[in-house]
Amino acid sequence: MYSSRPGLMIGFTSCHNVFSMVSVIASQFMVVMNGHDWLGYGFYFWENNYERALDFATHPPGKKQIKTPAVLGAVIDLEFSLDLMDTECICLVRESYNNLRSSVNTLHWDLPENKKTTGSRDLLLRELDCAVIENLHIQRKLRRETAFDSVRGLFVEGDPIYNGADFHEKSHVQICIRNPNCIKGFFIPRKEINWAG
Repeated sequence: MYSSRPGLMIGFTSCHNVFSMVSVIASQFMVVMNGHDWLGYGFYFWENNYERALDFATHPPGKKQIKTPAVLGAVIDLEFSLDLMDTECICLVRESYNNLRSSVNTLHWDLPENKKTTGSRDLLLRELDCAVIENLHIQRKLRRETAFDSVRGLFVEGDPIYNGADFHEKSHVQICIRNPNCIKGFFIPRKEINWAG
């Protein structure tokens, strides 16, 4: 009942250079299907976090540094969202995991695993999480339930910001857009103007 998120928000996505922004915009109509993306298949944004998107573009995990990184902004409506900071949605994901584990055991297959990537202590290759989220979407489709337009989750990442802290330097909220109609428009971010009024 409360899975619809009213209002628009800003998201940022990383690009390798300014020219690649055009291909990013063109690809909004194609679902990106990486088996290691933790929120499942779709188009990814950092919620209101330009700096994190720029950092990811500049220093992609497990890859060499990008010389001309760029960030593209988007105006987003999450619409009907699987929000992993909502108790009901967390329960749905847990049920999907149990269903997937049961199916895998019946078929004598191995369950996918979340893994670290080069140069990071975090589990950035999230094959298990991706499989669980995608299983949830498939189960909803088979039951003819309303499809989720987006997935939203909190990602705790990086080192603690001080000794004994549970705040981490790269933590962020990430959004996966499954329904391209959630993306209302793109923009090139600009620096804030110092305006005294």
